[in-house]
Amino acid sequence: MSEYIYTASFYVFAAMVIISALGVVRKTNIMHAALLLVLCFIGVSGLYVLLEADYLAAVQLLVYGGAVAIIIILSIMLTHRRRMEETSLANNRARAAALLGLLFMALLVLVIVYTPWNYSPAEPSQLTVLANVLLTGYVLPFEIGAVL
Repeated sequence: MSEYIYTASFYVFAAMVIISALGVVRKTNIMHAALLLVLCFIGVSGLYVLLEADYLAAVQLLVYGGAVAIIIILSIMLTHRRRMEETSLANNRARAAALLGLLFMALLVLVIVYTPWNYSPAEPSQLTVLANVLLTGYVLPFEIGAVL
């Protein structure tokens, strides 16, 4: 993959995650917020693909994008209420939440800037090694975990 396509893909997935996460917080309709949460999970899965973490991308997509999101949506749909807007009332603590969020972001920036990062060369994808280990030496615990 060329460097420009990789960079453009990263920015597309990052924007998708940030915009959908903001939509989850800002939407007053809880069903729309749940669907935006699914979109956020899919974007995070795309970021894992760009990081060449194939196993994490698959788990993110299947577990969070599929199972957890469906459970959230079904629980919303099975909750009895007359109108959706009745359960999503706005509160008056937006300024305090924004201030707290900005303080947290400043703390994160300080930690990122002043942390001595140790860089190591990237290794190729270890998915085949993980699959061989799980399906040869640890096949019984793997199958027991699958049943549970």
